[in-house]
Amino acid sequence: MTLALFDLDNTLLAGDSDYLWGQFLVKNKMVDGTLFERENQRFFEEYKEGILDIQAYLGFQLGVLAQYDKKKLDQLRLVFLEEMIRPIIAPQALSILEKHRGQGDRLVIITATNRFVTTPIAQALGVDHLIATEVEVREGQYTGRPKGTPCFQEGKVTLLNQWLKSNSQNLSGSWFYSDSHNDLPLLKVVDNPVVVDPDEKLALYAKQAGWPVISLRS
Repeated sequence: MTLALFDLDNTLLAGDSDYLWGQFLVKNKMVDGTLFERENQRFFEEYKEGILDIQAYLGFQLGVLAQYDKKKLDQLRLVFLEEMIRPIIAPQALSILEKHRGQGDRLVIITATNRFVTTPIAQALGVDHLIATEVEVREGQYTGRPKGTPCFQEGKVTLLNQWLKSNSQNLSGSWFYSDSHNDLPLLKVVDNPVVVDPDEKLALYAKQAGWPVISLRS
């Protein structure tokens, strides 16, 4: 079965779910608004520049989860989905997913954003397989720490290879759709890289490499 891999933020979504979760926390006064918003923006800019310290960012973002009861967080996550995620599902996202589903491909979302945030988003998009940055849970509560390799840059390739082995899959004929130059390590190993509404660095690379460039926003 051919794999169709999809980045999530700014690919299937016309926005960044990780950044928006931070905005949601500020809006609901779950964090110090001024400090958190400043740091959230700083990390976001570093991500776009390709200089993000992923461990520092995860410590910042996931630390909030340790401060609240897991059941409360799970309930808030559903509100977040309805208020901030459904409105930014890219107009053509469901169509491209359905196209690959109709071809008999196995759909996988592979994202740097953590599993806590992205699980209900993948469900809303009808995608059964999700590879994401894992969040540590102990005694039924989030610890505020990541678990294992972050699903970021080369880490996406590492986690995908683990998933392939566990699911008896391979990359023959594979597709990967992404907007970000941070995903170049994975774009380079699939058979069919597709660039979606790209950032400037990825747009330039795609032009030089002759990769197709599409938009899911119109």
